[in-house]
Amino acid sequence: MADQYDALKLENQLCFPLYACSKEVVRKYKPYLDEIELTYTQYITMMVMWEKQEMNVKELGACLFLDSGTLTPLLKKLEVKGYITRERSKEDERNLIVKVTESGMELRERAIGIPAKIGGCVNLSKEEAATFYQLLYKVLGEMNPTR
Repeated sequence: MADQYDALKLENQLCFPLYACSKEVVRKYKPYLDEIELTYTQYITMMVMWEKQEMNVKELGACLFLDSGTLTPLLKKLEVKGYITRERSKEDERNLIVKVTESGMELRERAIGIPAKIGGCVNLSKEEAATFYQLLYKVLGEMNPTR
């Protein structure tokens, strides 16, 4: 017979291995990101900016699952570093547009090897990695149905 408190055991929580795994993956990134003087959150922000090159802050926050309270100081720091600019939309001043700078695009060349280095730390086949990716995004979608 199952103990009434089984649901409270750490070993029965999906959230714990997700949390611990996330923390460990970010820890593995740190030495590589230190070389280009970015935090993990700044790095994922730059990844979106390298791809999109220009977008409004609200869209950027949605891509990264970050609220404006987290995103605003992060963008200010990236702007001080010269990697992005932020300016009000000429069409609608309520929208703040983020653009990657030439210096920000040059940073991409310094970061190009990081995904392969991190991939070497994770012992998953391509198929396992694809399945894991799909499952994680399924969970994210369930947790955030409006995104």
